[in-house]
Amino acid sequence: MSNKFQSIKGFYDILPEATPLWFKLEDTARRVLAQYGYKNIRMPLVEPTELFVRSVGEHTDIVEKEMYAWEDALNGDKLTLRPEGTAGCVRAVVEHNLTYNGPQRLWYTGAMFRHENVQKGRQRQFHQIGVEAFGFDTPEVDAEQIVLLARLWRELGIQDVELQINSIGDAHERAEYRNVLIAYFEQHADLLDEDAKRRLHSNPLRILDTKNPRMQAMCESAPKLIDCLGVETRAHFEGLCKRLNDAGVTYTINPRLVRGLDYYNRTVFEWVTTKLGAQGTIAGGGRYDTLVERLGGDVTPACGFGIGLERVFLLMQEYGVQADEAPDVYLVNVGEQAESAAFSIAEQLRNANIQVVLHAGGGSFKSQMKKADRSHAKYALILGDDEVANQQVTLKPMLATVKGEQQRLSVEAAITYLTTHLS
Repeated sequence: MSNKFQSIKGFYDILPEATPLWFKLEDTARRVLAQYGYKNIRMPLVEPTELFVRSVGEHTDIVEKEMYAWEDALNGDKLTLRPEGTAGCVRAVVEHNLTYNGPQRLWYTGAMFRHENVQKGRQRQFHQIGVEAFGFDTPEVDAEQIVLLARLWRELGIQDVELQINSIGDAHERAEYRNVLIAYFEQHADLLDEDAKRRLHSNPLRILDTKNPRMQAMCESAPKLIDCLGVETRAHFEGLCKRLNDAGVTYTINPRLVRGLDYYNRTVFEWVTTKLGAQGTIAGGGRYDTLVERLGGDVTPACGFGIGLERVFLLMQEYGVQADEAPDVYLVNVGEQAESAAFSIAEQLRNANIQVVLHAGGGSFKSQMKKADRSHAKYALILGDDEVANQQVTLKPMLATVKGEQQRLSVEAAITYLTTHLS
């Protein structure tokens, strides 16, 4: 006998027992995004490798270590499974000239791929919701996206998540700060680990985000980028803070927050939790005003974020969030005539927007009622040969929360009763 196949490490199945909570997460997000006027866009899973090199950054962990990239054997194209969504969304905006008629608010969802060390909350195939706004240069949209996330957490029943914000300035301010930072780190070269030494001259800001305990105090004492901001950049950040204060959103200014992608400027933010161990960031983003131009478009200010859905799902479980996907009715049918009639009765119920599980495969009345009970259906609709002969069904409440007594009704009367009591 051949060995069973198993999923690839870091790639996993989402089983039916988990999907109701996933649906609740996705449906709630779709509803909240619609409240803020964001429209859905869907991009391919595969993009040119160069798209990510030019946008994410040649010296980022994603490009250097984590991308699933290959050369197409059929035509020699260099391709990559998308490790994040912003680059592909910007490519689509530029390719289809979506901002021709004005600013755009867009969102997307789907799988992303990074070759990372697998642990709780970190998989090699993971899912994100990405949100991007193009053509807005004032801090209203930065604040709008943060407030949108605050609303999403409330509606999902997620608590105790902390908002951290920072400004990393514009390119010329970061260049000035970069030189200051390199000089500081060179003075503390004995404390730098190998990863920090490798990044010292290519991407020194990322050293600030180190998780190495030995370097924490040294990074905490490093010069602050926010002290290098010019008048315009500082006013943008102060405008963001004012709008968050006005909205009643609590935040912490974290001067070490830089985000891991090269395209960010000015506002960066993360929502973090202590409930998931090392993988504490559940959403993060910021402003990227030069990326559209870098990828061939016109000068277009932009701001966006990504939500790590697996991590939000784990938090929902942590807080005991429930998702009810039980059917309205379990249709029990015993006897040859009942089995024949049950199929059409189930369709009549569904035509009335009643969710029905039709028992199939025979079995005794007792065994079918056990299955009805395990389904957590609100009602059992019982059909035996006697009910068929009298053109009736027996309706039995199955949950303690469902009021009413067992009763015999015509199919039409049962449908009327159910539509009234299930609404």
